[in-house]
Amino acid sequence: MNGAFIPTRSDAKFHAPVPQNRGFADRVRIWWREIDKWLLGMVLLLMALGTVAVAAASPAAGRQYQVSEFVFFQKHVIFQLLGIGVMLFVSLASRDNARRMGIVMAVAMLGLMLLVPVIGVEVNGARRWINLGMRLQPSEFLKPGFAVLLAWMLSWRLRDPSLPVVAYATLTMALVAALLMLQPNLGATILFGGVWFVLVLLSGVSLQRLGALIAVGVSGLTAAYFLYDNARYRIDSFFGGGVAFDQVDLAQRTILNGGWTGTGLWLGRRKMSLPEAHTDYIFSVIGEEFGLLMCALILLLYVAIVARVLVRLVDEDNLFALLAGAGLVSLIGGQAFINMAVNLQLFPSKGMTLPLVSYGGSSTLAVCFTLGLLLAITRRNPFLEREKPGLKNLFEKKEGRA
Repeated sequence: MNGAFIPTRSDAKFHAPVPQNRGFADRVRIWWREIDKWLLGMVLLLMALGTVAVAAASPAAGRQYQVSEFVFFQKHVIFQLLGIGVMLFVSLASRDNARRMGIVMAVAMLGLMLLVPVIGVEVNGARRWINLGMRLQPSEFLKPGFAVLLAWMLSWRLRDPSLPVVAYATLTMALVAALLMLQPNLGATILFGGVWFVLVLLSGVSLQRLGALIAVGVSGLTAAYFLYDNARYRIDSFFGGGVAFDQVDLAQRTILNGGWTGTGLWLGRRKMSLPEAHTDYIFSVIGEEFGLLMCALILLLYVAIVARVLVRLVDEDNLFALLAGAGLVSLIGGQAFINMAVNLQLFPSKGMTLPLVSYGGSSTLAVCFTLGLLLAITRRNPFLEREKPGLKNLFEKKEGRA
């Protein structure tokens, strides 16, 4: 895309106009016509499977935390219902309002991230949460805001190609990485770095600069290993044995214990020894009680969600929408990949949940907010879709006139 023509015209003609005096019922009808129903359906299916998975893992988590067996399942249902409400509400927004919500969320969460080292709550040696009546993890809500903020920054090149937008995006990434490593949270830092890399790559960076950025990322990971005890401990334990290795080893043995079809709901035994069975290692619980076939189905659902969004973005002629959509779906796909890789003993333990499936308060609401933005940004008017030339055709037309 480097050096290619990027269209500067508005894409308003390709979306249904929404007069200001329309009622809520009219807005819902327009929303239903424009929303990606396949994407919404796959998301709801994953959430339903996640609810069953948390029900299976809740007894193990209840024993670990010495509470009622199904207290986590009951809370999860509440968080899932709240999350669906958040997702649907955000998806009603126009593309411009979705952009504004993402930017406001990014700025607000960066402000809270600055406060985490000062007034944050420490859990299991990490200080990542703030108590605001409920325990809130700002980095979870920063994820969608970060993707939208970077997409907005990188789209400035449309107005002024001389702006150093890649430098702005890189400085933002450096600030976020510094705040995350103060907690410390290496897993989230890697995820944010992956989203930054995808967006910078799509924005049209030169190969020379891309190589330099990759070198900076590798240097940052190397520095994290030598400067942060938590990162060094997890990596050393993974390769040389230790508590962290024992956890991922137990997770792998648990996931294989159910064979292809599983032991059956609430009949798994290895899960009772698995720490954080309802969050970090929910994928292993699914493998034991519902089998490897169910694990494969969940993996395919994540792949299908990512593929669906990318196909939806192929004909997108708005650079911000292209970057924001790619960044948001990279968050979901990247986090799912890391969580499943840890459960399969392919990565060191990261303390990262499986989006839409794991138990969580902040994480569930944040993932649903992410998907709400994604649904809003990928909305299309089906009656005008055929008229839309897309980026590829517009590039060809511009090059033909040159």
